[in-house]
Amino acid sequence: MPEPRSGGHRPPSRRAVLATAAVGLGTALTTALSSCSTASGGTSGGVTLTFAWWGNDDRAARTQQAVRLFEKEHPGITVRTSNADFASYLQKLATQAAGGGMPDVAQLDYRQISQYAGGGALLPLDDAIGDGTLRTAEMDGVFLRTGTFGGRQYAVPMGRGITGFAYDTAVYRKAGLPAPPPPSWTWDDWAEANRRIAGMRLRSPDGRTVRGANDCGPNEDVFEDWLRSRGGRLYASQTRLGFTADDLTEFWTFFDRLRRQGAVAAARDTAQATSTETSPLGRGLAAADYTWDAPFPGYTALLGDTVHFAPVPTAGGHAGQYFKPSMLVGIGAHTAHPKEAARLVDFLLNDRRAGDLLGFTRSTPPNRAVAARVATTLKGAEREIYDYAETMETYGLAAPPSAPPRGDVAVQSAFTRAYQRVMFQLATPRQAAHELIDEANRELRS
Repeated sequence: MPEPRSGGHRPPSRRAVLATAAVGLGTALTTALSSCSTASGGTSGGVTLTFAWWGNDDRAARTQQAVRLFEKEHPGITVRTSNADFASYLQKLATQAAGGGMPDVAQLDYRQISQYAGGGALLPLDDAIGDGTLRTAEMDGVFLRTGTFGGRQYAVPMGRGITGFAYDTAVYRKAGLPAPPPPSWTWDDWAEANRRIAGMRLRSPDGRTVRGANDCGPNEDVFEDWLRSRGGRLYASQTRLGFTADDLTEFWTFFDRLRRQGAVAAARDTAQATSTETSPLGRGLAAADYTWDAPFPGYTALLGDTVHFAPVPTAGGHAGQYFKPSMLVGIGAHTAHPKEAARLVDFLLNDRRAGDLLGFTRSTPPNRAVAARVATTLKGAEREIYDYAETMETYGLAAPPSAPPRGDVAVQSAFTRAYQRVMFQLATPRQAAHELIDEANRELRS
């Protein structure tokens, strides 16, 4: 957490301290990352690219197949790949970027675009798009702009994601609740459903009462959906918040009240939730979890086919959801092979055979022709989230915002910490809201 101003001297932000430390650690961590990389083909030319991403075993296997196909089609290029879980990947990438060792091609989170583009770690893609090396004609133009910073294209979406609630239809039926209908399903409806489910006093595997849903208070994504459904926004600019302490107090009071009523997950269960398996729904402690479409099939694999995907509640029928890049892909600014790196990106996004191999492992492919082609093969949970996205598109969701500011990663962490103080009764919603806004303003201005 950045220190407040004192005696006219402003200490360096946490971002600056971490960046400085990362330079010293860069060589060691880059070596460690390289040691767990694998070349997916032999060297048959002078060009070797590095390509890194995060994801589960299925995504890794499919991506390796697509990379091998690329190498077969481009015999002069070898691609060395590495992947890790999300948290480890972000840490390693930050270290590499700080030391000038960004991979030639890297998978990126939406929140990283401003940070890395503004810090000179990413190569602008405008020339590669302009000369046709990286084709974007079959991608939605508004959606493509999510990879821009300062008017230039620095990354391209790898998947189109959307939020919702994974929910257990068997529990909903027992409670006499209908399937949540878009877009008339409101936050008040959601709250009442949670109270009704908790009121049935169903028993979880550990003997406690099953709650209606997870506590969404620590989740900045939920807050953004909430704000947008009321006509607001998370950021007004790259240096200014788009909401007030009153907005955040109202949001946190809503969830704090439901938790105190026993309608949503207890504080300790919310704090322990780091994956599908450890989520309240995954542990049998709740009937629903807020999630993104890409991880949703994990719930059905864990809990069975009674789990389905429902829309995020609205404010008076106005949806706050939007189609967000589930992840993006960019090229390192210091790559020695920008043309070949752009060819790899183009192949992964636009080649029909690569699309068949990758499927929906990164959510809906951004190339509409590839998405339509792959959709014909989808079944079960993957087909459900594809149909869900198509349904939500008919409701005219608002365009996605531009990439969040460079300080958003720190703001997101602070958001979770501030609400945890509310959860464990260390602060009131209003106190925590003021604390968060003060910290966010320091981060955005640093």
